[in-house]
Amino acid sequence: MSQITEQDIIAAQDAWGDGIVKIGKVYQKDKEDFEAYKATAEAHIKQFYNYGGPGGVLFKPTLAAEIQFRPTFEGALSYFVNSNPNFPEDHGFAIKPWSKVRWERHGYNIIGDMAVAMGNYFFTPIVDGKEEAEVKVEYTFGYTKVDGELKIILHGSHLPYSPE
Repeated sequence: MSQITEQDIIAAQDAWGDGIVKIGKVYQKDKEDFEAYKATAEAHIKQFYNYGGPGGVLFKPTLAAEIQFRPTFEGALSYFVNSNPNFPEDHGFAIKPWSKVRWERHGYNIIGDMAVAMGNYFFTPIVDGKEEAEVKVEYTFGYTKVDGELKIILHGSHLPYSPE
């Protein structure tokens, strides 16, 4: 069993954010080249998520209401790049695009080869080539180590509560 460290979590989160930005950059380069940005998203999911591994992934994306939970690779891919007609509410979260992802880490609970992290992350959208105001999203991620690499086993993401 390989102990997870706080630095492992920080590195994984920063790399995850960079991967989301990369998917959007590939999309912006050629919006018609679906295979290119789809392949980038597939590589991102394979790198960071435990789909196909023991226990799988519990994934609740931020902007999913009709099909709230995405326990399959195909469901996650559709959320990121709008690749599957079985998920009609998806618009391609990762192809928005975003210029950066900033993390505000609240805390971690590390127990051996598993960890849970929560806080806020902020996505900076690009509209017409210009950055707009950050979008604040709350997150809870669960991780395990697989062959020495952190893999997401829980991804809960929600827009903050806003009283009417």
